[in-house]
This record gives sequence, structure tokens and C-alpha cells, in this order.
Amino acid sequence: MFLSDVDIKKEVRTGRITLKPYDEANLQPVSYDIHLGNKFILNDESATPIIDPEKKIFAKIRESQIRDGAEFILHPGISVLGTSKEYFGSNDFLIQIGGKSSLARVGLMIHNTSGIINPGHFLHITFEITNQNNVPIILRPGMAIAQITFSMLSSPPAQAYTQVGRFAKDNWKHNAAEKISKSAKKKLART
Repeated sequence: MFLSDVDIKKEVRTGRITLKPYDEANLQPVSYDIHLGNKFILNDESATPIIDPEKKIFAKIRESQIRDGAEFILHPGISVLGTSKEYFGSNDFLIQIGGKSSLARVGLMIHNTSGIINPGHFLHITFEITNQNNVPIILRPGMAIAQITFSMLSSPPAQAYTQVGRFAKDNWKHNAAEKISKSAKKKLART
């Protein structure tokens, strides 16, 4: 069962839902609008010959910080990681994230497969932003980019997300430490 705007507001007040900053103007009938933050991670295409998740070969990346009021131009077919301005989470509710219909209609996808935030996970969410249009899309820090919903649990989870979650400690730079080994570079050069 999804929480209504009335229940979201009540649970923020009681502390069972953390939402910082919280602004009642962002409440929708059964969701809360969240906004794009200032940090982006981009693949360094010139330094990334291949990505192989199974072998833990990930893209070389670079982080970009965009000031408030500035624009980030996302070109067609390009994917970047971005963060939410809001810090949120709950021990008591499952949180789901969805895109804004107005942005989907212009070809902007904000997540690929990571639509669930488990109870016990508190974070600035990482968006997997992709421009599926054939023209550039302008992104601005602070723009409403997604919405989150809250669902009741039938019972408390047996394990906390902090114990079992892959991104429990560092949701942002999950692959940043991964580098292409010298032997992998040599193998790639031969293929």
C-alpha cells in the first residue's frame, strides 16, 4: 500500500521518513518530487576501451560539479550519473523512485533498473541519467527530476540494508576505485 500525501507529511513529522530538505510544495497525491543535485560522473570515453562488469572492468570516470544556476548539456545517447539534492530514507518504508512524465516525453530517462530504495538505506540517490532523444537536453541543478513513493511493509525486514546492501556505505562512487589493469589493457590492445 502506497502512502498518500497526508501520510507522507505525517511520517516526515514523526521522523519515520527522512527527507532533507523537505518542502510541502513538492508533495504530490502519492509521491514527493525530488531534485537534481550539483554532482555528475561522466565516463572518460578516450580512456575507456571497454567495460566488462563481470570482470570488474569499469569506465574511467571524471566528476563534474555544476554550480546552482548553471547548465549541464546532456548530448544524445550519452549517460551520466547524477545525485539528488535531497537526502532521504526510512527504516520503516520501502521507497520507490520513478521518472517525471514531462521529462520522459522529451527522452530523458533518470534510472535504468535501480528503482527500489530498501528500508534502512539513507542517501542522496544516484540517478542513471540517459538522453534518449536525438537532440541535446539541458539539465540544471535544482530541477525536479524524479518522484519517490513510500510503501508499507508487511513486517520489519530480518536484515538491515546496512548489513547486506552493496551500496550501503557509498552510493555515489561505486565503481570509482575500479581501474583497468595493465594486463587487461594489453589483452584489449591485441583484440
